[in-house]
Amino acid sequence: MKQAGFLLLRQLCWLGLLVLALYALAWAGRRAYAPEAAGARLRVALFINGTRGDKSMFDSAAHGMAQVAAALPVRTRVIEGGTDPTRWEAALSDLADSGDYDVVVAGTFTMVPYVQKLAAQFPATRFIVFDAAVDYAACQCGNVYSMLFRQNEGAYLAGYLAARLMQQGLPGAPAGSALGVVGGMQFPVIEDFIIGFGAGARAAVPGIAILSQYANAFSDPAAGKEIAKAQFGQGAGLIFHAAGATGQGVTEAAAEARRYVIGVDMDQYQLYRTSNPQRAAGIVTSVLKEVDAGLLRAVGLQLEGRLPYGRAESLGLAEGGIRLARHSQVMDAAAPALLREVDALQDAIVQGRVRVPGAFAKTM
Repeated sequence: MKQAGFLLLRQLCWLGLLVLALYALAWAGRRAYAPEAAGARLRVALFINGTRGDKSMFDSAAHGMAQVAAALPVRTRVIEGGTDPTRWEAALSDLADSGDYDVVVAGTFTMVPYVQKLAAQFPATRFIVFDAAVDYAACQCGNVYSMLFRQNEGAYLAGYLAARLMQQGLPGAPAGSALGVVGGMQFPVIEDFIIGFGAGARAAVPGIAILSQYANAFSDPAAGKEIAKAQFGQGAGLIFHAAGATGQGVTEAAAEARRYVIGVDMDQYQLYRTSNPQRAAGIVTSVLKEVDAGLLRAVGLQLEGRLPYGRAESLGLAEGGIRLARHSQVMDAAAPALLREVDALQDAIVQGRVRVPGAFAKTM
């Protein structure tokens, strides 16, 4: 009798251990997200360290979340952190701590220190960083995927095109006009744009004059406009701006001066084509950083269990992460021979026959 009782007790213990093991396995699977689980839906939150409406990267990221929600079995939310940097870390921490999201997305270099800190505190949460990369050697970031872009490649094409257009001359910008550059703030991603643009311009027209200035802000159109007015006054016929919402002021100044601009991140011509045709008329092209497509790709790979957490990936012309917008009034009227030059240059970059300098040239 005692032996039977002992055997029953041992069986109950083994059964209890089995139940606990299965529970632990189920919990781990839920935290890692198993897409094949019945009714499972990935939950993704995008934190914007600013606001929508910049007609640049943040709008592109938000558009990417809309694409994710429409195309994939994913619940998404976009949180605008506002323009006060002192509130960003706490807001991002609240997202990770809430347990409401499987993946938290954030972008730009300013968010990197916060993600590096939170990745270690919340190892069950996955983080996607776009347009920047965490320092994997310095943080416990095996749950972080970094998505970088080779924006210098697209900027090189833009600089080549801009210099050739100024060499030929455009209405309001006679042949021989200088080029201008307006950067938002001086950090590697913006420097990458500017280095690539300058290299492309000088490859097309050696010795072309290039005026350059930083606005020290990404959300100050008034500052962008004043810098642009000064550069136009110094003889610039076209200005390249990599400055977020500050670039809207550059575009406004170009419309007033009947000069030209090249933007970044989103198709600036399409953004203004209907709402403000006068501004659109001066927008030659944009160096498109496909943040939206990149986020759609990343979340899709997450669903398949193939997103390479613990490392960074770089997307450029070859991967379709960077490209030039091909339609505007200026582009549609450009000489076919010039457009063939740009296409041939793009092929040379993709095939490695032209090496584009940039701020990340040694690491990307």
